[in-house]
Amino acid sequence: MAEPLRTLVTGITGSIGADLAPALRAEGHEVRGFTRDASRVRVEADSIVEGDAQSGRGLDEALDGIDVAYYLIHSMEGSANGAFDSAELRSAEMFAEAARRAGTRRIVYLGGPVPEDPGAKVSRHLGSRLAVERTLLEAVPSSIAFRASIVISAASRSFRFLVRLVERLPVMALPAWRDNRTRPIDGRDVNAYFLAAATARDELGGRAWDIPGPDLMTYGEMIARIADHMLVERPWIGLRFSLTPLAAPLAAALAGEDVGLIEPLMESLESDLLPRDDEAAGAFGVHRHSFDAAVDRALRVWETREEVRAR
Repeated sequence: MAEPLRTLVTGITGSIGADLAPALRAEGHEVRGFTRDASRVRVEADSIVEGDAQSGRGLDEALDGIDVAYYLIHSMEGSANGAFDSAELRSAEMFAEAARRAGTRRIVYLGGPVPEDPGAKVSRHLGSRLAVERTLLEAVPSSIAFRASIVISAASRSFRFLVRLVERLPVMALPAWRDNRTRPIDGRDVNAYFLAAATARDELGGRAWDIPGPDLMTYGEMIARIADHMLVERPWIGLRFSLTPLAAPLAAALAGEDVGLIEPLMESLESDLLPRDDEAAGAFGVHRHSFDAAVDRALRVWETREEVRAR
């Protein structure tokens, strides 16, 4: 067994951080959490540091003595005038500088895939993720960035948004992006990549890895298969346009989500989001779950916490 590491999980109150922290502890690693509000932490950690990445408050304390830091901070929701990209980059720069000062061996980050077509427009959401990725990889040479499409888990806000739309819309009017393709990933597999990254060989560091799920599908097919798992039948209308700036506020209201989160996410659907290669599973030793297995488990876990009314 590898020597236990001292790890930092930022975003420990989020869906991925809350799954990662107990998994790291189960592997024998020490876990320190970093959050703005310690009262919101719902998982066990060896210690918690309160702070704010944008201002830098608490970062030196949080990173002191840390071997591997998981950077799971995102700033889209509630951003004034939608200026989340500058806020995200500022947080990453503050974190990168603090990690350098602390001598942290590795930063692990989760971003998003890049459109394959060189002429495709990169959305604000994905552009921001790329800027953060570059900042962190340049700060600590053995760092690892993962790039994932939609994460399927009970707490994933992207997945929950789609479930709520299926649940609450009597007619599914899907914009033109419905025919674009992606490869969503099970949240359990994201967790497996993160665990493997802690002790991964140095030669696997210093770069970004695409981590697609095993199933290729269009966004329309993905939503239809989620509806099948929910035992819901809805009439479908295919639109010839997207009109995301107009559609996003309505979709966010229907799903009970923040439009500051939903609009950038919907912009990211305007092109195929496919991996450059499919090497990560072999390199990190991750056995991937199918899309249907991921959705089935996510809905079952969700129903242990709250009702999915359509079911």
